[in-house]
Amino acid sequence: MSEPAAEGDYRLLASETVYDGRVISLVRDTVAMPGGGDSVREVVRHPGAVAVVALDEGDTVVLLRQYRHPVGGYLWELPAGLRDADGEPPLETAKRELAEEVLLAAERWSLLVAYFSSPGFCDERISVYLAEGLSAVDRPDGFTVEHEELDMTIDRVPLAEAVQRVFAGGIRNPAAVVGLLAAARYRAGGIELPPVDAG
Repeated sequence: MSEPAAEGDYRLLASETVYDGRVISLVRDTVAMPGGGDSVREVVRHPGAVAVVALDEGDTVVLLRQYRHPVGGYLWELPAGLRDADGEPPLETAKRELAEEVLLAAERWSLLVAYFSSPGFCDERISVYLAEGLSAVDRPDGFTVEHEELDMTIDRVPLAEAVQRVFAGGIRNPAAVVGLLAAARYRAGGIELPPVDAG
């Protein structure tokens, strides 16, 4: 969650929908400033997403190589997906995405961290989960692999190697960067994780 502003500060004066798409919408908000006057903010509204650090008993993590059109190339990422199923809690979305993308289920789930991906212009909130006690499962009924997912590569690498890839610039997806560093720090000990349903 975010810390709320003081009462009366940053009041929303007007909001206009500029674009309403399949995943995102763009609104133009007019906001009263605490020092007087107002300012216009263009805000991308997003349903949110989840990502999963899936670690097996050998401390290897599941990574995906997926083409991302906005950056014009492939990125190494965690299993992840949009929170686009109405009313589905984030943890259930994470479980579904893990099964859909990499055919895995997990015995134990923990919330590592939840963060805003780019709060200067977007309200997208990403919840990153740690999945342990992995086992193979069938792809969920009704799910069809299509588009970029047909071209995905799945790999398992030691967590320490994945962290090194972050610092070497080989992993640049923000959910993967945050999730891998958080998982490595948690595994080092001394960290208390938030409640799993706080995502």
